[in-house]
Amino acid sequence: MSAIRYELIKKCKQSGARLGRVYTPHGYFDTPAFMPVGTQATVKGMSPDEMKEIEAQIILSNTYHLHMRPGEDIVKEAGGLHGFMNWDRPILTDSGGFQVFSLSDLRDIKEEGVTFKSHIDGSKHFISPEMSIKIQNDLGADIIMAFDECIPYPADYSYAKNSLERTTRWAERCKKAHQNPEKQALFGIVQGGMYKDLRKQSAYELLELDFPGYAIGGLSVGEPAEEMYEMLDVTVPLLPEDKPRYLMGVGSPDYLIEGAIRGVDMFDCVLPTRIGRNGTVMTGRGRMIVRDAVYARDFNPIDPECDCYACRNFTRAYIRHLLKSGEVLGIRLTTWHNLRFLINLMKNVRQAIMEDRLLDFRDEFFNNFGYKKI
Repeated sequence: MSAIRYELIKKCKQSGARLGRVYTPHGYFDTPAFMPVGTQATVKGMSPDEMKEIEAQIILSNTYHLHMRPGEDIVKEAGGLHGFMNWDRPILTDSGGFQVFSLSDLRDIKEEGVTFKSHIDGSKHFISPEMSIKIQNDLGADIIMAFDECIPYPADYSYAKNSLERTTRWAERCKKAHQNPEKQALFGIVQGGMYKDLRKQSAYELLELDFPGYAIGGLSVGEPAEEMYEMLDVTVPLLPEDKPRYLMGVGSPDYLIEGAIRGVDMFDCVLPTRIGRNGTVMTGRGRMIVRDAVYARDFNPIDPECDCYACRNFTRAYIRHLLKSGEVLGIRLTTWHNLRFLINLMKNVRQAIMEDRLLDFRDEFFNNFGYKKI
C-alpha cells in the first residue's frame, strides 16, 4: 500500500490544469502547490509557526546537505525530520543527486554511484542509489526521490540518452532498496534533456516501475522557457492521471502558472528565499528591488494587495533601511513576503481552476507582472 494518495478534484475546462489533494502520513496538501525549500531542515529565516501562518502545507529538505551535516543518524535519533525541525506537516526530501552534480567540480560518475568532494571541507564521499534511499529512509520524509543524474544544459543526444538509461537503472535499484514504502512514497524522476523522444523513453521506462508519483527533472537549468514548455507538453500527458506530478526546481510565477496549465501538481524552488536575501521582492506588478534608493521615503507596503505580516505592518522605506543596515529582520521580512506571495499565487491558481478560468487568470497576471505569453 502506498504511503500517499492523490485525489483529483477537478480539471480546468480552459486548460489541462488539475485541482487535487495529496494525502500523506502527516496530513494533506492541496495542488497545484508550491513547496518552500528548507535545505538544512529549516526554511531560511522562518520558524515553523511562521511557515504555518503563511499557509505552507508542505516543505522540502535536502538529502545531500543533511547527510553532510549533521548526518542522517542524528536526524533519525531526533525522531526524523518532523521531530528534528518541529514540523508536523508533510515533508519531501530530494535525492541529493542535483547537489552532487552541481556543487562538486570534481566528481566521478559510474554505474555503482558517484564519488564527489564535499562542498564544506573538500573531503571525498561516495553516494549510490541505495545510499540515497537509506539516507532518506532515516530522514523520514513523507515523499522521497529516486537518485538520478541531472545533466547540464546543453547536453548532446548521446550523453542525454546514456544518462537517462542509467537513471532508469538507478530508479529500479532505489525501489528495491526502499525499506519504508508504507510510510514514505518514492517518486521516480523523468529525465532526457531537451530531447522529446528521450523524455518519452524515460517516462515509459519509469511507468513500468509503477512509482506512487512522478517528478520531471532536468528542466529550468538554463534552457529558454519555450524549450521547457515543449518538454512539459511531451512529458506530462504520459504520466498517470491518478498520481501526483512534480516539476523540480521551478519557482518563478510564470513557470508556476504555465506548469499548472500543463497539468503539473507540485513545484519547489529556492528562488523566493534567495532573492529575498538580496533585497528583491515579488509583487502583483512585478519584481521590486526594495534596497534601491527610490524607496528611501516610500511609506507604502511592499505590495498593497498582499496580506503577509511584512505588508500588514511595515513600509518599503523601513524594510530598505533594515536591509541597508544589515539587520536580520530586513531579510526575514522580504523572505516572509516572497514565500507568502507564491503560496497565495498557487491558492489563486487553484481557485481559477475551480472556476474554469485559469487561462484568463494567466493572461491577467502576465499583463500585470510584465511577462510575455509564450
